Amino acid sequence: MDVHNPFSRPLYVMAKPAGSICNLNCRYCYYLEKSNLYKDCGKPLRQVMDDRLLEQFTRDYIQAQTMPEVLFTWHGGEPLMRPLSFYRRALELQKKHGQGRMIDNSIQTNGTLLTDEWCEFFKENNWLVGVSIDGPQEFHDEYRRTRAKGPSFRQVMKGIDLLNKYGVEWNAMAVVNDYNADYPHEFYQFFKDINCRYIQFTPIVERIQPHSDGRHLASPLDTGNIALADFSVTPEQWGEFTCAIFDEWVRADVGQYFIQLFDATLSNWVGVQPGVCSMGRTCGHAAVMEYNGDVYSCDHFVFPEYKLGNIKDKTIVEMISSDRQNRFGLAKRDSLPGQCRRCRFTDICNGECPKNRFMTTADGEPGLNYLCKGYHRFFSHTAPYMEFMKAELEAGRPPSNVMGAVGLIESRRKQGE
Repeated sequence: MDVHNPFSRPLYVMAKPAGSICNLNCRYCYYLEKSNLYKDCGKPLRQVMDDRLLEQFTRDYIQAQTMPEVLFTWHGGEPLMRPLSFYRRALELQKKHGQGRMIDNSIQTNGTLLTDEWCEFFKENNWLVGVSIDGPQEFHDEYRRTRAKGPSFRQVMKGIDLLNKYGVEWNAMAVVNDYNADYPHEFYQFFKDINCRYIQFTPIVERIQPHSDGRHLASPLDTGNIALADFSVTPEQWGEFTCAIFDEWVRADVGQYFIQLFDATLSNWVGVQPGVCSMGRTCGHAAVMEYNGDVYSCDHFVFPEYKLGNIKDKTIVEMISSDRQNRFGLAKRDSLPGQCRRCRFTDICNGECPKNRFMTTADGEPGLNYLCKGYHRFFSHTAPYMEFMKAELEAGRPPSNVMGAVGLIESRRKQGE
């Protein structure tokens, strides 16, 4: 069996300084219910990272790195539920334990708590801010609601305006669900209208499986006839959505707007490591740490059965390079069903995220990705454009040249039909 070398590439541990605490109550959120894992630790609002653990994590995380640059990623819940003083302290500790390394920070937020003070801080310290926003107001407010079930879109846009005011670098993370997936053109145009040039489209897929501790979302290990959450995007919707946006992007926006799925697809097409784990051949090098130091295999695998340990008892390297995590990472490749191995897009898709592999193939083999039909539609549709961009890159020319060749590519495609 192959063995992951934890020192061959950057090691990431996404930190949850406020655990699953959030000021919103998005209907499709996969993380709010994680507070049930820590019921014995008091009420959710008390489930926050303390200064002692922050220092231990900062020191251990920096020491675990073998690359000259270190990236701290702060996630939630809603990480801005911790005060600004917490992050000022984080920077002090990074400087204290940094050993002269270049250290960057990124944070994912719903944007509703952003203020002038927060944005000044992010700008002064060169933080990258990810904002969760699901397109125009009608689409966004469908599921991204406040605790009082009110809309949140206007609050998010105020936060984005502040980020722009202070010149903070930010990108968008947009969840694609059963509702907004039917409006790809309006969806994409919205992000262009607000001049958002870096966009991550994330398909939401969840299954409902109540657990005795109060959680209701299924674990990847839960099998059987488990109901799909009604907000989940369908494979057909995902395929049509991605193809429709690609058709607009490839005609006018290559090199101007950066869509994570398109960039990752091109990376795999040319044999370069993609910038998103879901499309990598293996996984396991990006873990997540809860507020109390518990480390899990992945952000989407925060379940008891995927807990690797706690930084108070084990080092980060020990957990990430453990046989258990090694098997977790390699299982993405090794568990692909025969249908996937025979697919011409195996090296492009790599079976996508293992959490979505709960379907069976036409032969009855388990492990097929729920979104397979959608991805196959997308890869089939974009293949000739990807081939053209690959050729341009290999010739030392910009892939944006594809925009001037769309007519030729489509003509050749029609001739081949």
